[in-house]
Amino acid sequence: MKKILFLALCLIALSPLSLMAETIPASDTRVTYVGRTLVEGNDVSFDWTAVYFRLSFSGKTLAMRVSDTKWDATPEMAATRHNYFNVWIDAPMSAEPHRIIEVASLDTIIELIDPAYLKSSKIKQHTVIVQKRTEGEQGKTTVHEFITDAKGTFFQAEPIRERQLEFIGASYDCGYGVDDTSRLAKFTPETENASRSFCAIISRYFDADYVVVAHSGMGASRNYNSKFAGYHMPDRYLQTFDMDSAQATRWNATESNIRPALTCIYLGGNDFSVAMQPSYEKFRDGYYRLIRSIKDYYGEDHPVLCVSSKAHSTLLDYMRDMVKFCPMPNVHFMACCPTLHLSTDEDLGASMHPNYIGHQKFSYAYIPYVATLTGWGLQDNPVK
Repeated sequence: MKKILFLALCLIALSPLSLMAETIPASDTRVTYVGRTLVEGNDVSFDWTAVYFRLSFSGKTLAMRVSDTKWDATPEMAATRHNYFNVWIDAPMSAEPHRIIEVASLDTIIELIDPAYLKSSKIKQHTVIVQKRTEGEQGKTTVHEFITDAKGTFFQAEPIRERQLEFIGASYDCGYGVDDTSRLAKFTPETENASRSFCAIISRYFDADYVVVAHSGMGASRNYNSKFAGYHMPDRYLQTFDMDSAQATRWNATESNIRPALTCIYLGGNDFSVAMQPSYEKFRDGYYRLIRSIKDYYGEDHPVLCVSSKAHSTLLDYMRDMVKFCPMPNVHFMACCPTLHLSTDEDLGASMHPNYIGHQKFSYAYIPYVATLTGWGLQDNPVK
């Protein structure tokens, strides 16, 4: 599987980009964004994993002017953080990306499409999708504008789809280590790929747009290998930006175009990491706080699916009882544990996390629940 890693460092004078003239601001309504974003004037910023946007154009070149900033990172830490994106042109998100780009500096012009493809293509109006592969910790992205050549034109992109799903979780939702093939390999940002996680696979199966609110190591009441006090997913869920722990910009669901038919929560494994475990009351209260926020966003009868993340008897008991006695309506439990049906040798990628095959297997078990709770039914689509 060959992939092209394209790191653009803005050598405009040596590029066809220098001939471009037609531009639109990132906030232009012809561009469709899916995920949590902040619009400030002409700019659109985001840092959550899996945020993506669609645009449509005709022309011989396409680029975006974009900036990358690291959250509270020292120069040494910033050097280890890499913010990667998949780019597709005239192809679905299940296909191999046309390019993989890294956004690595301030006010950079990045060529999104290979000019040779545009020159040889017989398609007159192109569809482009760009998706953030990596988590907020790797960087916040601010898109300033899109650029094509003087004879090019931008069109209205496909609007957000009627079918939408929301996924809340941790490293599995992010596609952590999914692009590696060895469970013994150490995680690197290059192996994280949100477009190959179970969230993406399930959403593609239903032809749905989707939003991922996830960060590796997060728990409902306790984060990975940490004490109970701290900042957990019920807190992070309220934020426009993943890494904005001060909550300077809280998410405003009423002003968003996101209206998911179902919210799926995949938390609990990190709460039970290593030796320390939360009490039932501590775990339940954290989970209920998260569900309460979801209901406040989307309505009291909005369906929520709580998925057990480990074959841990105590966790399974906690989650079963938590859902059974939940005072909020339309909350459901799914006892699907990847550790029970993933092969250690074939289905795991970096740092013992599922690779793409592992995520596909998990999706097969997950899909019937989504089909039932949304009312969409099973589809005649591939699981990929």
